[in-house]
Amino acid sequence: MAPKIKLYFLQASRSIRVSWLLEALDLEYDVIFSPRVNKVAPAEFKEKVGGLGKSPTLIDGDLTITESGNIIEYLCDTYDKGHKYLPASGDPKRYQVLQWVHASEGIFMTHALAITYARWFQKDGSVETTEEGIKGNVLKDMDYLQDCLEKNGGNWLCGKNLSVADMMLHFSVTFILARELGTKGRQWSLVNHWIEDCEKEESYKKAVEKTGYDLSQPG
Repeated sequence: MAPKIKLYFLQASRSIRVSWLLEALDLEYDVIFSPRVNKVAPAEFKEKVGGLGKSPTLIDGDLTITESGNIIEYLCDTYDKGHKYLPASGDPKRYQVLQWVHASEGIFMTHALAITYARWFQKDGSVETTEEGIKGNVLKDMDYLQDCLEKNGGNWLCGKNLSVADMMLHFSVTFILARELGTKGRQWSLVNHWIEDCEKEESYKKAVEKTGYDLSQPG
């Protein structure tokens, strides 16, 4: 019998967050994969996904779910019965984790994409000057992450164990660093160590192997 969970996975995208959690939860799932074409999802893949054509999209039986943070929360509430990766509703620690889940998109990716879109779409003026003017937010985000890791005194964002905070933010931070989105010439030692710890996790390695995820691909 085929797994009831299906994951629409676009290369070099947020989809890796969901695959990582699926592996950590030891859930069976099928991957419907697409490479990027000219840095974007091909039209035929978007048609398969439906809706806005965005990845990741998760299908679990009759339920279709979009937005990586929303999918992460659904999977934890549905399948993480021991609350290993996201504390239970009402537990104050849950909202510490969810703070990073939302910050990964609402802060880190928002600031990173401002530079990305300037590089892609700016028609007049100097892209370099524009990037110089807006990179401050990215640098503040990275400095904040470095400070939080130092204060935590551990390998992870929330406490002493891997959580969905790490799974969500890992993509945002590695995207920023891989594309040098305002970060050229800067280093964050604790952030680099945290990335290494994330990528040593067996669940992460299994997700990369299953999906063919490669952030070095255009995107």
